[in-house]
Amino acid sequence: MGEISLRRRFDPEVQAEVYEVKLDEDFLMSSLFTVAERELSHLGLARVTGDDLEVVVGGLGLGYTALAALEDPRVRDLMVIEYSDAVIDWHERDLLPDTVGLAADERVRLACADFFAAAMSDEGFDPERPGRAFDAVLLDIDHSPSRVLHSPHAEFYTPAGLRAMAAHLKPEGVFAIWSDDPPEPEFMTVLMEVFKGVNAKRVWFDNPYTGGRSSNTVYTAVKV
Repeated sequence: MGEISLRRRFDPEVQAEVYEVKLDEDFLMSSLFTVAERELSHLGLARVTGDDLEVVVGGLGLGYTALAALEDPRVRDLMVIEYSDAVIDWHERDLLPDTVGLAADERVRLACADFFAAAMSDEGFDPERPGRAFDAVLLDIDHSPSRVLHSPHAEFYTPAGLRAMAAHLKPEGVFAIWSDDPPEPEFMTVLMEVFKGVNAKRVWFDNPYTGGRSSNTVYTAVKV
């Protein structure tokens, strides 16, 4: 997909050090804008019932989604599927101040794998336990369902791709996805073909560069 890099710089606009992930020249994440990444976990897990939860996070990035999931005391097992071994290495070396200790948490397993290939396979997300079902799948990889980082990902955002992934959810399990774009009616329609209780919430946050507010979207849906 390209060369992934972690950059630390001092930003005079906010008078603070900022950590950024880039794929070639494409910005993927910034430590300045993490509200919606955290809300992906909060909103997704809020719709899950029960205790001793087994959760999958698709995409590690700067680690804010995974860290927010661990704030829920019901989470017993958190499996993070990350395509780049370099990203996993950053966390194992604790290069990111806000998420120090994430990789060492006894509930966490960082797996270097292709989330989309695993999601649409019969074996699922855990090669050690083929067919294992999870209480929630929280996805933050592509810019949005219609703006993917890698063209093969597009197959996942179809009814067939989502049905394959839903097979790895427990009954009443929850699928949640982060998007950089406003809610997309077309994707909502696709979700409603596979899931129930489909919701799209815009998450607003202050933007120091514009002096105003910006938003991301978190979709949540429950397995039928």
